[in-house]
Amino acid sequence: MTTISRWDPFAEMNRLHDQLFTRSAREESFKPAVDIHEDDQCFTVDVEVPGLKPEEIHVDVEKNLLTVRGERKMSREDDKEGYRRVERFYGSFTRSFTLPETVDAEAIEAKTADGVLTLRLPKRAAPGARKIAVSSS
Repeated sequence: MTTISRWDPFAEMNRLHDQLFTRSAREESFKPAVDIHEDDQCFTVDVEVPGLKPEEIHVDVEKNLLTVRGERKMSREDDKEGYRRVERFYGSFTRSFTLPETVDAEAIEAKTADGVLTLRLPKRAAPGARKIAVSSS
């Protein structure tokens, strides 16, 4: 006796998607979302870093370049075969931003709360134009 079952095209598409896009390919594309806000006193940069501890996040400033680095590891590395679907992104990330001249790089503050890294970039007075006296020879 033959059993007839209904074909589910969406289940088949999900199966094919899982075969084509393995977890290792998804690791390379992890890029946390960033919001940047400016007011009169500072710039505020919010970076989504759920699941990361403060010691796993690295923030550097070199010249006028702000860089945020980190890595989100899969929480259950031991049981890869038991997963039906992995939609969260894992892996290393780097985000870099060029800072305007008005940012006081020495006074940048970084805090994490509720899966969000908040960077406060205080402003300083913009370098003004300098008049140069012209003399005759």
